[in-house]
Amino acid sequence: MVLFEYLLLGVALLLLLSVISSKASTQLGVPTLVLFLVIGMLAGSDGPGRIYFDNPWLAQSLGSVALIFILFSGGLDTKWKEVKPILWRGAILSTLGVILTALIVGYAVYYVLDFSMLEAMLLAAIISSTDAAAVFSILRSKQISLKGDLRPLLELESGSNDPMAIFLTTSLISLIQNPTTSPIALIPMFAQQMALGAVFGIMAGKGMAYFINRIRLDYQGLYPVLTISLVLITHGITSILGGNGFLAVYLAGLSLANYSFIHKRSLMHYHDSLAWLMQIAMFLTLGLLVFPSRLVPVAGIGLFICFVLMFMARPISVLLCLLPFRRMSIEERVMVSWVGLRGSVPIILATFPLISGIDKADMIFNVVFFVVLTSVIVQGSTIPFAARRLGVETPLESSSEIPDEPQEKDVWDSLVELKVFPESAAAGKQIADLNIPDDTWLAVLRRDGHPMRPSGSTILQAGDIIIVQSSGQSLEKLRSLVEETIGDSNRSPKN
Repeated sequence: MVLFEYLLLGVALLLLLSVISSKASTQLGVPTLVLFLVIGMLAGSDGPGRIYFDNPWLAQSLGSVALIFILFSGGLDTKWKEVKPILWRGAILSTLGVILTALIVGYAVYYVLDFSMLEAMLLAAIISSTDAAAVFSILRSKQISLKGDLRPLLELESGSNDPMAIFLTTSLISLIQNPTTSPIALIPMFAQQMALGAVFGIMAGKGMAYFINRIRLDYQGLYPVLTISLVLITHGITSILGGNGFLAVYLAGLSLANYSFIHKRSLMHYHDSLAWLMQIAMFLTLGLLVFPSRLVPVAGIGLFICFVLMFMARPISVLLCLLPFRRMSIEERVMVSWVGLRGSVPIILATFPLISGIDKADMIFNVVFFVVLTSVIVQGSTIPFAARRLGVETPLESSSEIPDEPQEKDVWDSLVELKVFPESAAAGKQIADLNIPDDTWLAVLRRDGHPMRPSGSTILQAGDIIIVQSSGQSLEKLRSLVEETIGDSNRSPKN
């Protein structure tokens, strides 16, 4: 029992140090994820913490679960209207871009280092994708704002290119273990995984919105538990049926964000917090798994691969993939190539050869860890500088998110009273089903003279009076739903 209490205390201290380090990262100019890794390394067997951890299977399992929720949160926080214009660019980068990167790095490793062709390609495939956790956390910090479609493009690419890297890694391991297998036989498998992952993901997002709005739980605290179960079910069913579960959960989040559903804002905040917890747990675990003393012998190999990856493979693959899109400037293309951050996913993938017993698996793991650490430090730390030098940085915009409560004393002066007409589209429907614009705040609902706080599950009835804060097209849309106005934007509602 005492040992368990020490374990809980140790976990709590590591989490606390990670949270505090996120605050210090801004002053130090170092990405937060690097500090998470460093804390794990310091707590490990080679550091002062002396915690011995050498279980690749457990690290891989934890990393896979964490990646599920990181990708879902990333999709949930991505606006479809921002993604739609760059959908094809992101899709090409996340598929063809990953393949080109792996080929260039693989051939460089094969011709320079003592690796067989399949071993070289395996190492290259492991580090071929950009990392969603790294890109999301760095781009969504308050320090960086990019012009035009750069930010949604980078987020879409990083959130959707992991399935390709996972497929390449597992396929190459299969080819190494079964040399008689033809690589051509893997093509139908890839098409099946991507197609099923995309279809199930989009369907799951729509199904989640419908289910959340219809279940009408008695306790608000159960809705996060509900979404967690739905995310895991989406990944599990997709994987069992032969699809790519990671692609499915990312697209499920992206699809779900396009619908109105009960407690949408609070659920988005919850999954953002859960994603941060998963990132911390994942990076701490991977930091514990590595032995820093083993990184020194592979430093030369790691630096060579980093150079090829940052200055050859990534730029060439990005420039070729974006060649058809002539509206993008050369500066924007260079910026996309530089934000090719490697993170936890390559380290997780590097555990696959360890578990499979592949020759040189230990070297591959240590080299990948060195490359990831170098990538996050060098590229992650210089993204703001690169954005300024390339002229793709834009001033930070103030948040347009409507607060849960009014922030100004005179906010009541801008409210509008709307009455629900018996034959209107709103009568008899849940508020969550009305697709009310995000910039519209429903302050109070009056029913039979009694005020009540409306929620997404509230069913509007004929004669209800809703007091809203909105303007412009959003107000007109809401007005068209209820069809009768008893106030105007210049009159304060009566109490």
